[in-house]
Amino acid sequence: MDKNQIRETIARRAALELKDGDLVNLGIGLPTAIPEYIPAGVSVILQSENGLIGLGPSPTPEQVNQDLINAGGGHVTLTPGASSFDSATSFGIIRGGHVNVTFLGALQVDEKGNLANWMIPGKMTPGMGGAMDLLVGAKKVILTMEHTAKGNHKILGECNLPLTAAGRVQRIITEMGVMDVTPKGIELIELNPEYTVEQVQAATGAKLIVSPSLKPMLQ
Repeated sequence: MDKNQIRETIARRAALELKDGDLVNLGIGLPTAIPEYIPAGVSVILQSENGLIGLGPSPTPEQVNQDLINAGGGHVTLTPGASSFDSATSFGIIRGGHVNVTFLGALQVDEKGNLANWMIPGKMTPGMGGAMDLLVGAKKVILTMEHTAKGNHKILGECNLPLTAAGRVQRIITEMGVMDVTPKGIELIELNPEYTVEQVQAATGAKLIVSPSLKPMLQ
């Protein structure tokens, strides 16, 4: 699979997690592609931590408004009834537990649900942003990420990079499948038919629990 196919596979599956009426926060990068695949008949409200509720589809070149950006600096559109406000109010919404689900990327995640997604020691970083607040404030945390990085494991027995938050990840969606973080470890619950269980295990730095009801990855 090339990069575009991987991105589409992950975003399309992640969109199936959305339920009518959800307030949803999308992290920087791959998660921003999720709205393109929201199932027909499902209406959600998208929130951005820089102070927006009611984000719409990605703008066409003619629709770009230089004053409308998401937390990652990408241009956005707004839906009817959208609101803008200061970032303190936005983080009040997040910290108050009003976000139903957040989709985030990862540098590393481990079998305890720990997430490292903000820095690699020795490399320049702009800061943690809103990830820590989203991890502790959102009702559900789902990672949308490539399974490996240049062949290196991203799903580990234990993270070795500085953590963003501990024990908060509930589900992981990659191009290879869908995994849940459970008290016993990481359980593979859906498998992309393009891969075998053995290939997924080889690409994973933690021992996977294969669900007895393992099914093909939904799309």
